[in-house]
Amino acid sequence: MAHINRKSKTYMRVAMRIAPLLLVVCCLATGDTCAAEQPNVVLISIDDLNDWVGCLGGHPQASTPNIDRLAARGVLFQNAHCQAPVCQPSRASLMVSRLPSSTGLYFLDPGLQKSDVTKDEATLPEAFSAAGYRVMGAGKLFHNKDNQRVFSSVGEYGGGFGGMGPRPDEKISQPHGHQLWDWGAYPDETVDMPDHKIASWAQRKLEADYDAPYFLAVGFYRPHVPLYVPQEWFDRHPRRQVQLPLLQENDVDDLSAYARDLTTLEHVAPEHAWVRDSGEWPHAVQSYLASISFVDHCVGMVLDALDQRADADNTIVCLFADHGFHLGEKQRWAKRSLWEDGTRVPMLLAGPSIKPAHCDRPVGLIDIYPTLLDLTGQPADPNHEGQSLRPLLDNPGREWERPAITTFGLGNHAVRSTRWRYIRYLDGSEELYDHQSDPHEWNNLAADAAMAAVLSDHRRWLPKSELPILGEESTGHKAYAAAAAELEAVRQDANP
Repeated sequence: MAHINRKSKTYMRVAMRIAPLLLVVCCLATGDTCAAEQPNVVLISIDDLNDWVGCLGGHPQASTPNIDRLAARGVLFQNAHCQAPVCQPSRASLMVSRLPSSTGLYFLDPGLQKSDVTKDEATLPEAFSAAGYRVMGAGKLFHNKDNQRVFSSVGEYGGGFGGMGPRPDEKISQPHGHQLWDWGAYPDETVDMPDHKIASWAQRKLEADYDAPYFLAVGFYRPHVPLYVPQEWFDRHPRRQVQLPLLQENDVDDLSAYARDLTTLEHVAPEHAWVRDSGEWPHAVQSYLASISFVDHCVGMVLDALDQRADADNTIVCLFADHGFHLGEKQRWAKRSLWEDGTRVPMLLAGPSIKPAHCDRPVGLIDIYPTLLDLTGQPADPNHEGQSLRPLLDNPGREWERPAITTFGLGNHAVRSTRWRYIRYLDGSEELYDHQSDPHEWNNLAADAAMAAVLSDHRRWLPKSELPILGEESTGHKAYAAAAAELEAVRQDANP
C-alpha cells in the first residue's frame, strides 16, 4: 500500500503538467491544426565516456564519426560536466534534476527509492509518460534495477541485453583485481555485444508507427570496463600507433594528502604504476579507443534509423555520457575524481529550431531534464535544481553565471566555470586551475595570493547544506571512508 501511495503522489504531481498539453492532444486527435505537433525525444546515454570524442578533441586518435555528425546538427556543449563522478548518483541526479548533496545519493548505492527526497519524485521518463508520450527504453539509463522499475511502470523496458557483455573464462590482460577490470579483444562477433543488440532494438522501435509522440531512451554500456570488443574494432587503432595521454610525474605533489588519498585508497581500478610497468598502458588505451569506436557505431545505427522516419525533423536528440574517465592522467585510472578528466562529458542537443553551434558555457547533466521539459512545451518543475539550457541553445555565447557543480562524497565539491576549475575538499584544502593556460590541470593556483578574488567567486557556489551519505559498502563509500580515516588519524596525531 505504501508503494501505491508513493506512486499516486508522483502522478498527482506530474498530472499538473498535462493541462497545458490537453488542447494539443485534442487538436491532434480531431485533425485540427490549432497547435503544432509535439516533438519526439530520443535520449542516448553512453557509459564511462570521457571527452575522447572527435568533436571534443579529448584524444587525437578518438574516432566518433556518428557522434560528430549528430553534434554538427545541434549544439555541442564543450564544457559539460556530471554532478557525481560515479554511475548511480550521476544518473540519479540527471533523472530527478537534483544535486547529490540534496538527495544523499553520493555513491553506487542506494537507488532513488531509498532517498526521502527522491522516492516520490517524478523521474524524466515518468514526466514524459504523464504528458502523453509513448515511453520506451533499453540498456543502462538509470543504474541497475531502476531501469526495469521505472520504464516498465510507465511504458516499455526492452531489457539490458546482457549488460556489461560476454566475458572469457579467464581475464585477458589484468590478472588481479576486480572481475570487471580487464581489456582485450573479445568476443569474436560484434552482433554478440549487448550494445549492438540494444541499438538493433532501438532500430525496430524507430521503424514502428505511433499514435502519440514518443520518448525513446537508449543506454549503451561501452566503454565501461571490461574493455572488451571484437577484434575488428581494435584493428582501427593499431597498438604500436597508440598515443598515450599526457601526464606530469609530479602532478599531484601540490595537493593535500586528503586529496591524494580520496583518489587512491580502496579503489578497485589498477594502480597506474602497475599498468605502466607491466607494459599494458598502450593496450589499455587501445582497448578504450576501440570501445569508443564500437559504441559510436551503435549510436550510428540509431541515428540511421531515426533519419528514415518521416518525423525525424520533429525529433529532439539528446546524447550524453554519465561521467569522465582517467587513463593514466594524474597517475590514476577510472572515475571517482573531481578533476576535469573525471567530470567532463560529451553532451549535445539537436532537434527542431536548434541551430548548429558550439557552446563553452558550463552546464551539467542535471540540466537535461528541465531543458527537455522546456523544449517540449511542458512547465518547469520548481523542485528541479538544474535549469533549462534553452537560452544557450538560442544564443550559445550569451552571459552565463551559474557554474557546473560536481560532488564526490560529503564535503568534496568541484565548481567549474567557463575558465576555471575550483575544488574544495573535506579537509578544507583547495585547488584552482586556469583552463586558458593549463588545460591538463597541472598547476594548482589555490595558494597564489593573486587568485583571491577568483577563489572567493567560486566558493560562493559550494552547496550551502549537505544531506548525510546514504548506503554503504560500495567502492565509493569505502574510498571516502578510507580517506576520512586517514584525515582523522592525522588530526589526532597533531592534537594528541
